[in-house]
Amino acid sequence: MKERVSALLREKLGRELVLEKPRDRSFGHFATPIAFSLAKELRKSPMIIADELAASFGESEEFSSVEAVKGYLNFRLSENFLSEYASWALENPSEYAKQEKNQKILLEFVSANPTGPLHIGHARGAIYGDTLYRLAKHLGYEIDAEYYINDAGNQIDLLGLSIQLHARENLLDETVEYPESYYRGEYLDGLSRDAMEKFGVEIFHDESRQRELAMWAKDEVMKIIVKDLADTNVHFDTFVYESTLYDDWDRVMQKMATTDAGAIYEKDGKTWIASEAKDDEKDRVVVREDGRPTYLAGDIVYHNQKFERGYEHYINIWGADHHGYIPRVKAAIEYLGYDSSKLEVLLSQMVSLLKDGEPYKMSKRAGNVILMSDIVEEIGADALRYIFASKKSDTALEFDLSEFKKQDSSNPIFYIQYAHARIQTLLSKSTLSSEEIMCADLKNLGDNADTLLFDAMLLPEVVEDAFNSRQVQKLPDYLKALAASLHKFYYDVRMIGTPDEAKLLKVMLVVALSLKTGLSLMGIVAKDKMVKEEI
Repeated sequence: MKERVSALLREKLGRELVLEKPRDRSFGHFATPIAFSLAKELRKSPMIIADELAASFGESEEFSSVEAVKGYLNFRLSENFLSEYASWALENPSEYAKQEKNQKILLEFVSANPTGPLHIGHARGAIYGDTLYRLAKHLGYEIDAEYYINDAGNQIDLLGLSIQLHARENLLDETVEYPESYYRGEYLDGLSRDAMEKFGVEIFHDESRQRELAMWAKDEVMKIIVKDLADTNVHFDTFVYESTLYDDWDRVMQKMATTDAGAIYEKDGKTWIASEAKDDEKDRVVVREDGRPTYLAGDIVYHNQKFERGYEHYINIWGADHHGYIPRVKAAIEYLGYDSSKLEVLLSQMVSLLKDGEPYKMSKRAGNVILMSDIVEEIGADALRYIFASKKSDTALEFDLSEFKKQDSSNPIFYIQYAHARIQTLLSKSTLSSEEIMCADLKNLGDNADTLLFDAMLLPEVVEDAFNSRQVQKLPDYLKALAASLHKFYYDVRMIGTPDEAKLLKVMLVVALSLKTGLSLMGIVAKDKMVKEEI
């Protein structure tokens, strides 16, 4: 709706302009400060310019009024405009709030090590990334979701050792001595039993077969991870394995050296990247004394591969502890001859869990973390998705599980779902046919219904803003506010059996469409029936 109004005004005024929503709805639906930006050019006061522009509109099919107020141009949409847009949205629900951006984006997120199930910290990045992905898809971007599997290095070797020790202690009743660092948790029991069936008990005592065991196990862990993600309605288009990249290291290193002779150098038996010259704190080692590439080397090869695939923009969602990693990766991208500004890194902060006001106790089967699957089992995927999408990802998050188990208005996802279900119940009570409701003319609605209709049709603007700002919490904020308006309207205005029943139910359909579409973009299916307690 805002885009349609902007297009109309661009055509009328012959220039781009900023369109805002007045805080006081009595001033109209939209406003623009264009008169202030024209004041210097036209050598007139903004008030005079605004008066002249307002008078130039005359009668309009799109606007019922255009007024100048203290230099601002205020626009009130006509009933015809609102009615036509509402009818179009209801007749084209699959196209509602969609655009055609036509830009290729590669979005990488989660990328947790395949050494154990996802914990609650991984869940936040997963839901943030998937919601961003859904918003981009809806806006017409050609976007791919990718998971980078860190299946090389010491953490994978440690997985093999951890399974060996777990199996010997728990399946073979042996006394074992654990190193200071090792993986733990109930998932190791399943892996140990499956490994014994596949390889026999000998593999648990053969140190030379740790790598073989680890490479098998990391694929089994990835199955657990993919299932946990799917249970939260998170899916990926592509998976890239770190272990497949190192064969390309020599070519990539030569590529950097060719672009800038000073990019790579040898010192103390190690190979370094001159990242300090590209705003990093210091230069970084990319190949150790023993010839093994570092973790950074794998990331360099991976990002070279990304850029060679020819996307127009790249988004990485990393944990907040990776903040210092950004300059060194961007330095490598510059040395590879690419524009590092095309890589956007978004950070996801840690999560603290409470239960009835007390710190959430870690599961024994999880080892030393809170598993994502445990929380999904306790409060459901919808509640988890809502929680993690409802706060800025780069700020710390603390929430109480007990609040999201309540079936009343204190639980925001229940509150929004009940608004959608309430509309379906209301429609089921009407004797009007769907054709009678759809054909209703949305004129003379009254201020309350007019405001509710306008708010419901702001979803396209919210979707675009949430993606462009990378602040996906704007979508659940909007849905919660719309649900509140719906619940209040339901109690304030009688609809069934009144002369205005058809037009008011049509407004309800628009509200339901925005709620359903918005929830879908959060990976949540809208419910048609629910039991209320305290709405």
